[in-house]
Amino acid sequence: MKVIVILALVAVAVADKLAPVPLPVAILRSQQVNPDELGAHSSDFEAENGIKFQFAGNEGVGGGSNMAGSWSYLKEDGSVATVQFVADENGFQPQSDLLPVAPAFPHPIPQFVLDQIAFAKAEKTDAE
Repeated sequence: MKVIVILALVAVAVADKLAPVPLPVAILRSQQVNPDELGAHSSDFEAENGIKFQFAGNEGVGGGSNMAGSWSYLKEDGSVATVQFVADENGFQPQSDLLPVAPAFPHPIPQFVLDQIAFAKAEKTDAE
């Protein structure tokens, strides 16, 4: 039993040494403008692995921060994935080809759903 425990510990120690160590990613650009007297602020960031993030904003009508910007990164196939966004009194509003799209409405309602609705109506009528 002790031999098994010792072998397990040795295996974990060896596996830890064999795990690839991620290389550091260089920052190519990083600029930030902190809020001025009008609340305007911005940030611009780019890393050598293709990650980019930029936004600019100002103080909103209700005192919150309104921002608009984008971020992008390289996908495994080499193409660039991009998300653009606006964040204001109406909430966070992203736009991207990466985001799922809801099916067009009205879409067909499955029969089991229609059956359940009919059953609920019948139960409601019987209870009254």
